[in-house]
Amino acid sequence: MQYSTLSNAVKMPMLGFGVFKVTDKQECKESILTAIRAGYRLIDTAAVYGNEDAVGEAVREAISAGLCTRQELFITSKLWVQDMASEETARQGIAASLAKSGLDYFDLYLLHQALNDYFSAWRALEEAYQAGKLKAIGVSNFYPHVLANFCETVNISPMVNQVELHPYFTQTDALATMQHYAVQPEAWAPLGGGRHSPYQEASLQRIAETHNKTIAQVVLRWNVQRGVTVIPKSTQAQRIVENFDIWDFTLSDEEMAQISALDLGYVGEAVKHFDPEFVRGCLGIKIHD
Repeated sequence: MQYSTLSNAVKMPMLGFGVFKVTDKQECKESILTAIRAGYRLIDTAAVYGNEDAVGEAVREAISAGLCTRQELFITSKLWVQDMASEETARQGIAASLAKSGLDYFDLYLLHQALNDYFSAWRALEEAYQAGKLKAIGVSNFYPHVLANFCETVNISPMVNQVELHPYFTQTDALATMQHYAVQPEAWAPLGGGRHSPYQEASLQRIAETHNKTIAQVVLRWNVQRGVTVIPKSTQAQRIVENFDIWDFTLSDEEMAQISALDLGYVGEAVKHFDPEFVRGCLGIKIHD
């Protein structure tokens, strides 16, 4: 396993396990336990995923079974936009996430979107960070101009920005902005999020055959070599194990360029967080009364 060092000196694994849309509690727990047995130590959830409780239970089971210690794990969750209406609602949202998970702290906690009153919400994250309830704080889905304004304004700059990053949406400008502000990039949907067909790409197949690896392993390795943390999701044990096995090969500069050439930008199926319809849809999602 490789690690990145965040701006506050916290070590973060470069490969983690995501649980987006894994809503069945038992399936979520079993998938996480399979991931931990395979070597994963970063687990990524969010309040809006509805499975913070399953993550917490899996963590406690893994620890009690001797698979790992709490200190070895890096648990991430995110504050949903409903709780970003004010500093106080953000405090309540953080407390709710901790209570649902049953954890004493999160290793990383993110603002899920640049929506609602996210500056006020950030002050609550800063407060919880200084109190030790959150070991690192960051943002998600902050585009370069939003991130730049944010970093130039807040007291504590975000340590991580989790955004969509894969060969069809490389976001090189976003990576440059994150590097400028010492923000660690983290990729959601690192395998394309089901909106693209990397497994049908002849170029990726040739690269995979060269290294005796799968296309998924090649795509994950590409992002890691760009300095991007990846959090692939699967509920299939074989795929969970396979996605972790990316540490014994290196892509050449030519191979990296070939993969990057697949970029479609916004012409493709990237989620457009600046689209008014998308914004209204997010603001309408309620996770509690």
